[in-house]
Amino acid sequence: MKYYNHIIETIGNTPLVKINRILGEDFPALVLAKVETTNPGNSVKDRIALKMIDDAEKDGRLKPGGTIIEGTSGNTGMGLALVAIQRGYKCIFVTNSKQSKEKCDILRAVGAEVIVCPTDVKPTDPRSYYSVSKRLAAETENGWYVNQYDNLSNRQAHYEGTAPEIWEQTDGKLTHFVAGAGTGGTITGCGTFFKEKNPDIKIIGVDTYGSILKEIHDTGEIHFDHAYPYITEGIGEDILPENYDMSVIDHFEKVTDKDGAIYARRLAKEEGIFCGYSAGSAMSALVQMKDQFTKDDIIVVLLHDHGSRYVAKIYNDDWMREMGWL
Repeated sequence: MKYYNHIIETIGNTPLVKINRILGEDFPALVLAKVETTNPGNSVKDRIALKMIDDAEKDGRLKPGGTIIEGTSGNTGMGLALVAIQRGYKCIFVTNSKQSKEKCDILRAVGAEVIVCPTDVKPTDPRSYYSVSKRLAAETENGWYVNQYDNLSNRQAHYEGTAPEIWEQTDGKLTHFVAGAGTGGTITGCGTFFKEKNPDIKIIGVDTYGSILKEIHDTGEIHFDHAYPYITEGIGEDILPENYDMSVIDHFEKVTDKDGAIYARRLAKEEGIFCGYSAGSAMSALVQMKDQFTKDDIIVVLLHDHGSRYVAKIYNDDWMREMGWL
């Protein structure tokens, strides 16, 4: 008989799927999607959840019977919850009001306590989900604050797992790697691995308007007050997480909230790949950059999470009409 001992053994080894229609018949390059929705928690964040917990157990930050506390847009929380179920930990997750109701409901479904904080406050505000997470970790007995933004196990998970998988799947022939940028773990971990293998591979981060990541990359300066609210979920930041190494990223492409939503819907209808907001943003970025690619290029684009997280928003016609996007 062939079976897994528990669900977290199924993390990783996700498929690479050719994109056929959404980019248009005249798109010059071969585009391959790393579909991370086949992870058990339906997102790429399962990978970092397992790695961060493993490392915290090894060095004693997370003790038996402890409580895992994290600020999350939903996906990292799901991965942490799945590992916590297997290993006997409690979970408290703090998110912001911008995130979809589905994400909060899913976290509660797997046994986590969920606290929702306001979106339109500065990261240093005591009401922000960054601040509330840190406070709860300090107040909770035997609590461990994960801090995926500054926890370098995040990017290490992709350096050790995601990138080697892609390298093997493409026989080392990829020329570009494209991924939405949020905490910086995926883009930096994979980018570092690919640059070590072949410095000519281009690493492209997808950012959203309102985020400060592209500005930091392009100017080397940090102006936190340049950030402003945006609707896109899963990418962009109003802080600079320690997981970033901007030197391995060649370019950031900005995508509007509207285009990310529209291309996510098109990805579902034209490719049969039901993914989240950041996947749509990545597809839109490729279309915007079409003239920069050639017929000899092999582009790997990472699709972070599942469309089920966004049914009440971008996959809801009424919501799209309210936004003026449909």
